[in-house]
Amino acid sequence: FFFYPIVRILWLGLNPAAITSIAPSSINLAIRSLLSSFYQAGLSTLLTLALGIPTAFLFSRYAFKGKTLLRALTAIPFMLPTVVVAAGFNALLGPRGWINLGLMDLFHLQNAPITFVGTFAAILMAHVFYNTTIVIRLVGNALSRLDPRTEMAAQTLGSNPRQVLRHVTLPMLRPTILAASLLVFIFDFTSFGVILLLGKPGFSTLEVEIYRQAMQMFNLPLAGMLSLIQLLCTLGFSILYSRILKRNPVSSTPRSAVDNMRKTRTASQKILVSALVTFLLAFFLLPLVSLPVRSVTRLEADRGAHAQIHYGFTGDYYSELFINRRESLFYVPPLSAIGISMGYAALTVVLSLLIGFPVASALARPGRVERLLDPVLMLPLGASAVTLGLGFIITFNRPPLVLVTSPLLAPIAHTLIALPFVIRSLQPALASIPDQLKQAAAALGASPIRVWATVDWPIVGRATLSAGVFAFTISLGEFGATSLLVRPEYPTMPIAIARFLSQPGGMNYGQAMAMATILMVVCGLGILLIERMRLPGAGDF
Repeated sequence: FFFYPIVRILWLGLNPAAITSIAPSSINLAIRSLLSSFYQAGLSTLLTLALGIPTAFLFSRYAFKGKTLLRALTAIPFMLPTVVVAAGFNALLGPRGWINLGLMDLFHLQNAPITFVGTFAAILMAHVFYNTTIVIRLVGNALSRLDPRTEMAAQTLGSNPRQVLRHVTLPMLRPTILAASLLVFIFDFTSFGVILLLGKPGFSTLEVEIYRQAMQMFNLPLAGMLSLIQLLCTLGFSILYSRILKRNPVSSTPRSAVDNMRKTRTASQKILVSALVTFLLAFFLLPLVSLPVRSVTRLEADRGAHAQIHYGFTGDYYSELFINRRESLFYVPPLSAIGISMGYAALTVVLSLLIGFPVASALARPGRVERLLDPVLMLPLGASAVTLGLGFIITFNRPPLVLVTSPLLAPIAHTLIALPFVIRSLQPALASIPDQLKQAAAALGASPIRVWATVDWPIVGRATLSAGVFAFTISLGEFGATSLLVRPEYPTMPIAIARFLSQPGGMNYGQAMAMATILMVVCGLGILLIERMRLPGAGDF
């Protein structure tokens, strides 16, 4: 379900007959899409580093009130579905968003003064919102464990703080910063939902163009060629990322994270820390808060001499999720989309744990074969979800597996996407089980089942719950592959939200806000549970 569809895409992209059928204009389109993908991913990565590195220094070097809560707040966007983020920025900066509504009410304007949705700035901001936590986690963890005596020695030899940062700290962090940059670049390069929902129609990347050519233009040869280009790019980035990860920061005596912590003393430090904390709160909190508030707010515009907007509390947007007001036979209630998403997510949990447990058990104590298989099993993490969906379409539409119309394809795709996260959650826990305990239990007469129940399960139970929640939340929010595979009568929550956002009318917009709020709450609770169940020292990404 992963390599066979990928091979079919490779064959479609390299087939001479298919290549010769592609028009020169399509070749130019492929080149523009590739350049656009590199451009937006590169610029998004630079902006993410500009915010992430100072924030990593903030969390790893300074102690202040509310740091744990703020750190968790910065991690929530990474696990949120793209449609929720798009809805959040819509609720904050869209035509009906709070900022535009406030300006229209304040200056008595008829139209929204700020154009955000459909701009390149919206794509960049959403990518920074998503991926800053990668830089914070990777760079922050490395920074917090550097030996502080190295920096102290440089200061003793006469270096000022700026020289210490430039000549000592940053060189030691260079491999980690490069790894974080590549990981952010990969996620931005394969971004789909953000660009489709927040970008302008004329802006095209490889991911979006694959979707358009396959689903709208029915040009599978060109879609296959674009998928081949993207696969080669992401594979190259993933190999480079794995090699960089093998380099360790230059720290001969790692210290505890507490040793590097300090309180703000000077006025300049207090001002800088306060300013950064305020900016982080506004940047990460406002889109998340705007969404649920907008989902329970009714707007009534007064079109008199002085345009004025009246606000009121309402639960209509949530109650409308249960009603087929047009009484259409083809109407799929949003409540059904919620049930379908929950069913897909439950099946994804079962499949990913059934596959993930034996794989993680083998990787916990790897031999030569397991070491070779480890990077292969992580390939779905770097693969494009849209490419995977296209591979399913061109592979499972003929015997012996005619599954293209089956609702099972979506949870299978979700399982493949969630599997690397499940394996990485289970592997440290399984590796931490002492063999002596299992041998002692067996020597005392315990059966293999009882050894598992009394020794293994108490150790891996938390990691199993964390892995299951990972799979559940990833399935709930998956949008790229689902947009190609889902049948019209089986929409998931992200698909339903995207449909509502694309349709005019205040009720459609309100229902999109309501469904996105429900999805955000469920995923947010899952993220908090993962953080509580995480094994200490298990690492990130």
